[in-house]
Amino acid sequence: MRASLAVILLALGACAPTTQIVTGTMRPPISPAEVKIYSHAPAAYQEIAVLTASSKSMFTAGGQKSIDKVVERLKEQAAKLGANGLILEDFSDAQTASIGTGVGSESYSRRSSVGVGVGGAVGVFKKTGRGRAIFIPPGDTPPGNTPPGNPPPG
Repeated sequence: MRASLAVILLALGACAPTTQIVTGTMRPPISPAEVKIYSHAPAAYQEIAVLTASSKSMFTAGGQKSIDKVVERLKEQAAKLGANGLILEDFSDAQTASIGTGVGSESYSRRSSVGVGVGGAVGVFKKTGRGRAIFIPPGDTPPGNTPPGNPPPG
């Protein structure tokens, strides 16, 4: 019983769907480490795609660890499209499933009957993030946001 529950939990944890809608010109892939995160759109950029990614967790909706996983998956998608920037737009939580189990026992004697049962359930939560993969041309880099590998102007 424990082995099958462990397999189910691992399978659910491994599900991390991602989607992308290409809206602009893709470029050669880059390293995810080169993708800069933005909370607001920079002054000049070219949109490449709208991205979504998710992360599943057990027991709770996740928290910062789940957000970090989603952002990392968004950066990986953006990098594959050649985007050097990612504008974060939205995060949401949803309970997608619950897994329960129970055991019971009953004993009889001539004069009485006793039954005992124990049950439990675990929630499966999904955090989803959405962002826009963008390309900022080298000459349009906002001040203080120098791309990796380029020294700041001096």
